[in-house]
Amino acid sequence: MVIKTENELLAAFNTPYNTRIAELHASLGIPPGYAQRSGLPLQFEPDELVDAGKDMFDRDQKLTAPALAAWHAMQRSAAQQGVTLLLVSAYRSVDYQAQLIRKKLDSGRTLEDVMQFNAAPGFSEHHTGRAIDIACPDAEPLQEIFENTNAFKWLSAHAGSFGFVMTYPRNHRHAISYEPWHWCFHLDQ
Repeated sequence: MVIKTENELLAAFNTPYNTRIAELHASLGIPPGYAQRSGLPLQFEPDELVDAGKDMFDRDQKLTAPALAAWHAMQRSAAQQGVTLLLVSAYRSVDYQAQLIRKKLDSGRTLEDVMQFNAAPGFSEHHTGRAIDIACPDAEPLQEIFENTNAFKWLSAHAGSFGFVMTYPRNHRHAISYEPWHWCFHLDQ
């Protein structure tokens, strides 16, 4: 069998997860070759998540247990130094990611525009339960202005010691825009 498209590749592995990702991509109009174009790896949903409490919008959030422990330790350490770190979002299922993209498309945005700011279903680090979007009281959430805050300066200096890495710095190699608020917990840090 010769595999010609990304959807055929995903389906070739014949797992329910890969089939679901291929179907979601097709339903959203995401053309074949997304992984190659974006440079993003396929991300898998964890078997177990724990309650991470409420985010800054009073929505329930979930993370993996190790990511939650690291987030709480990092948040406490920042607070001891006078820096407030707020949770904007954490785990997102692939289905929820598809809903976010569909909502933006339905509002009239182009797929090309949406994909600059959102990973395709199956490729978001939020699926892993280890990624968090962080805000602070002195900047509107999910905006580049976050890079000018004390919270961002603190994260840049200290997040690595808690296992968190800013995945999308300026001029990175992926197709996602610069996101100074997006940090992912890596077990190998």
